[in-house]
Amino acid sequence: MSKKPALVLKGIQRTFLQAVETLEIIRGANLELFPGEIVALIGPSGSGKSTLLQTIGLLEHAQGGEILIEGKDCTKLDDQGRTLVRRQKLGFVYQFHHLLPEFSALENVVIPQMINGKSKSDAEVRAKSLLTSVGLEHRLTHRPARLSGGEQQRVAIVRALANSPAILLADEPTGNLDEKTANAVFQELIKLVREQNLAALIATHNTDLAAQMDRTVTLHEGQLVESIKKP
Repeated sequence: MSKKPALVLKGIQRTFLQAVETLEIIRGANLELFPGEIVALIGPSGSGKSTLLQTIGLLEHAQGGEILIEGKDCTKLDDQGRTLVRRQKLGFVYQFHHLLPEFSALENVVIPQMINGKSKSDAEVRAKSLLTSVGLEHRLTHRPARLSGGEQQRVAIVRALANSPAILLADEPTGNLDEKTANAVFQELIKLVREQNLAALIATHNTDLAAQMDRTVTLHEGQLVESIKKP
């Protein structure tokens, strides 16, 4: 594991205005996340896990604090700069796969690479390799509607890794799947993260899955509290 963190949060604050009231969702969250490390983010529904992930992913603006991605403070970047960091450094996996329905599994993984400047032929080579690594070599030409829920989520995971990000952010990535399928998809996710030496922060309500990760942080009253694992 690298000694330099891929992600550092320093005192992140995220508030929302509701009528005349200011809601403090994130209240000074701190975290270090290292390459090759998989961290579970837990907390009750409504605690702000999705908001925190959206903020880390530069999809929402923090009202205070710093988000350092590979040492670069990204909190003050303009929209173009934030988009570039998201495209090159971050991968996202959500509870619902959000695949483009009119495109095949292969095309769904090729498109983000081409947007990032890779040629179609090179993008197809990487897409085929990634899809094959999760057992979907026989589904390359299938559109999402012809894939099972587990297959759709495997494509979504592969798509998130297509541009070789430094950090993977996942929000309940197996939440829509049955227990058996969820565990199988999670194992594929873990395998890919390990192989590519990513730093991964995965929000989940599944305590069994959380227990399989390297460590757990709990979002409690807007702050991140590290859980101490039993020896």
